[in-house]
Amino acid sequence: MSKPIIEYTDFEKIEILTGTILEVNENTKARKPAYVLKIDFGENVGIKFSSAQITNYTVNELINKQIIAVCNFEKKNIAGIDSEVLVLGSINQDDKVILLQPDSVVKNGSPVA
Repeated sequence: MSKPIIEYTDFEKIEILTGTILEVNENTKARKPAYVLKIDFGENVGIKFSSAQITNYTVNELINKQIIAVCNFEKKNIAGIDSEVLVLGSINQDDKVILLQPDSVVKNGSPVA
């Protein structure tokens, strides 16, 4: 599935940062199983929330996991949650999201280049 070509200046508008998941709770109002994530993006961005359909992970697997997210979308209400960031992952052949993450620990709020 090919998408239209974008200018590099369009890509520069996207703030993609590394954060650490602090809390995970079930989003009981979601139509499809989802978690509400509380994520620390460091002192410049702070704590943000996201509703994510990543229930192929357990709560214990997610706590303290560093993830990659788009942090400058406008808030979107998802099943009663003001989702502030979009957690990024790849979708595998089983339609499960495999989270993108750094391969070593970095400072929360570190930009993705």
